[in-house]
Amino acid sequence: MSAEAHDNRTLLIAFAANLGIAVSKFVAAMITGSSAMLTEGIHSVVDSLNQLLLIWGRRQSRKPADENHPFGYGRELYFWSFVVAVLVFALGAGVSIYEGVIHMLAPEEAVSPIIAYAVLLVAFLLEGGSTFAAFKEFRLAKGSLGWFEAVRRSKDPPAFIVLLENGAAMAGILVAAAGVALSQYTENPLFDGAASIVIGIILGLTALLLAVESKALLIGEAADPQLIASIRAATARKAGVVGVGLVLTVHSAPDQITVIMSADFDDGITAGDVERIIAEVEAEVEAYWPEVKRLYIRPQQGAGQGGS
Repeated sequence: MSAEAHDNRTLLIAFAANLGIAVSKFVAAMITGSSAMLTEGIHSVVDSLNQLLLIWGRRQSRKPADENHPFGYGRELYFWSFVVAVLVFALGAGVSIYEGVIHMLAPEEAVSPIIAYAVLLVAFLLEGGSTFAAFKEFRLAKGSLGWFEAVRRSKDPPAFIVLLENGAAMAGILVAAAGVALSQYTENPLFDGAASIVIGIILGLTALLLAVESKALLIGEAADPQLIASIRAATARKAGVVGVGLVLTVHSAPDQITVIMSADFDDGITAGDVERIIAEVEAEVEAYWPEVKRLYIRPQQGAGQGGS
């Protein structure tokens, strides 16, 4: 399996699951004639589109730098992740709340609730399989961090987007099942509309979190503090380096980091020595932190002693 295929494994699983869910909902819509089930099928198609957009964004982010984009295309991934967040909000939360309000204003009797339960069960099982795959991958990536902290500090949006999106979808399926059951038990179809509104709120909150995280990455987030401290230490311990000033970092993609730093060199060494030390630092950084694609060191008098 290629590295790209391995990275997209969870996305492909989610894509296949969402397609299966969409098919089951469309079949149920044909059998029952339910417009609500048809709308849910469209939602699942949109979810499938989201996975394709993330796969496309990851592919585009790996394009090599060129004259017009000297720092590469890494942020394509963050752009398409933000687009996915907008789609979840507009076509997920927005349509669900709209349908819920419409059904509450003009309640409709449940059509073949047994079919609805069967479709929801299939959807839950498929979403569960996709969510479990995303859960395992993200658990390995987060290490010792807490779940919320791991999402906040993650530089790889697809890793947490699939997990959060699927988690919200599973919660939505449970709410939908509760709405159908309450409508059937009380013979009051208002519960079905209310359930749709609750699903919309769940999707809206999820989309808001995704948008905030994707926006922060799109603007530019610093690398992990431990990586910054390690690069600072690696530079400071070189013979001929008197001090290290600011170490500025920014992620262009999960595996593309640019580092700009200043260092104060011993006045007694030659320009050739400075060049040699910089080359040594670059080689060490490349060996230990391959995600650092660009490293710029600016010689500066007094760096690390109150200078910038």
